[in-house]
Amino acid sequence: MRKRLRDGFFRALRHLATIDDTREIFSSLLRQQGASCVIPELAQYDDRLVPYPELGRGARSAAIDRDDVVFITARFRTGSTLLWNIFRRLPDVTAYYEPFNERRWFDPVTRGTRTDTTHLRVENYWAEYDGLQMLGKWYSIDWRYKQLYMPAHAHDPAMERYVEALIDSARGRPVLQFNEVDLRLPWLRARFPNAKLVHLYRNPRDQWCSTLGQAPVDMRGLTLRDFESIDGFYLLAWGRDLRHFLPFLATDPDSHPYELFYQIWKLSYLFGSIHADLSFSFEELVTGPEQVLRWLLAALRFREPDFSELACLVSSMETGKWRRQRCDDLYETIESRVDERFRRYRDAMLRPTEGHARAYKSPSLLAEAPDSPRCRSPQG
Repeated sequence: MRKRLRDGFFRALRHLATIDDTREIFSSLLRQQGASCVIPELAQYDDRLVPYPELGRGARSAAIDRDDVVFITARFRTGSTLLWNIFRRLPDVTAYYEPFNERRWFDPVTRGTRTDTTHLRVENYWAEYDGLQMLGKWYSIDWRYKQLYMPAHAHDPAMERYVEALIDSARGRPVLQFNEVDLRLPWLRARFPNAKLVHLYRNPRDQWCSTLGQAPVDMRGLTLRDFESIDGFYLLAWGRDLRHFLPFLATDPDSHPYELFYQIWKLSYLFGSIHADLSFSFEELVTGPEQVLRWLLAALRFREPDFSELACLVSSMETGKWRRQRCDDLYETIESRVDERFRRYRDAMLRPTEGHARAYKSPSLLAEAPDSPRCRSPQG
């Protein structure tokens, strides 16, 4: 009886495995994991190698070839809204705020009228999206929480077309400010090779305090389980998605949420430092706004604006608020543990396998030096 049941069970499984729907499920899962098959022959593709001249050539989107597009990449609570608001004030620029936001800025029904009171001098987020309801054909709320890591070969034609449509619809130079694409920069770079990538970051301890807001918390006793009710910036959602790519992420309910936060901060900083054209800190922008803006806009080839007027958009802000918590030792302990875990992960990827030449080294993002971006800020 046991043998018959076993044989019947596996016979059913083998049959299921041959069905196209089953293959599609597995293929979709592999794509989401960034593990879809890469065919090396396609790397040799050249659309000029066509044996018959009458064969059609695929139309290439104008958005792909444009060299005036700017993508801003930053984590939440890093001053990215401030930077977007500065670009918004420039002449002949269309600056899009958080294109993947679940409020769907292009839809008057879902976007509402609320603005964050901490976003000073921002009357609305959506004016640039007026008349772009057609974006709903491609938009997916999953972009906010899922497949947050996208290698260069990742396949998401809807996301690609959505970004292209925003670029094509812009009046003047398009600037797109994102909070979810740090780990998707390889994909953005591959799809829009001539665009400029601007990376903004902030001291992780101050950024962490900003995400907590006014919520009363016991920093030393805080756990991920407790943090879930005050998680206003998708930390747990990001952890749940990224742990499929990076199983060492601290997603245990009893772990301190700052550990997961700091892990994602390090990943974000690493990807931004490696892939972005320009990289600078929120602290630099706040303490020297005119100097940073002169450097940034010159590097991006913008016409010189009234810098004193733009600098007035930058309010003075206290840094080092985390010191008020008197938890220096807690931060140091967590950060040291995370740093050591990253080093071990990097070393494991670089370590040659038994029997291989000791000189061999595998390519790895973690092997790149985060201190050598393409262009640092004048103060960095």
